[in-house]
Amino acid sequence: MLHDATELSVTEAAQRGVARLVADAEQGADLVVTRRHRPVAAVVGIRRLKELEETAADLRDLALVLARAITDTGERIPLDDVLGAFGHTRESLAAMPDDENDGDDE
Repeated sequence: MLHDATELSVTEAAQRGVARLVADAEQGADLVVTRRHRPVAAVVGIRRLKELEETAADLRDLALVLARAITDTGERIPLDDVLGAFGHTRESLAAMPDDENDGDDE
């Protein structure tokens, strides 16, 4: 996800200082900090972080859709059967107190 990131050693990152690392990230640079040539941290701007989070959410949604498509047998279970499996009926659910009100009338 950070294909064009600039790699810096921990020593180089320390020499640049936090202010410059932040300024670079604000300008859109993705920085990967390495220790002994192994990535240990990343510095990205908030805009890039949001993009990464949105991509991760999209991938989770896609995985769910694919899992459902692969495992769907076409069988559908009526709502009343599901409620019955949990010891409820439509009537018993309708008789339950409203959570938003918690029984307190204002």
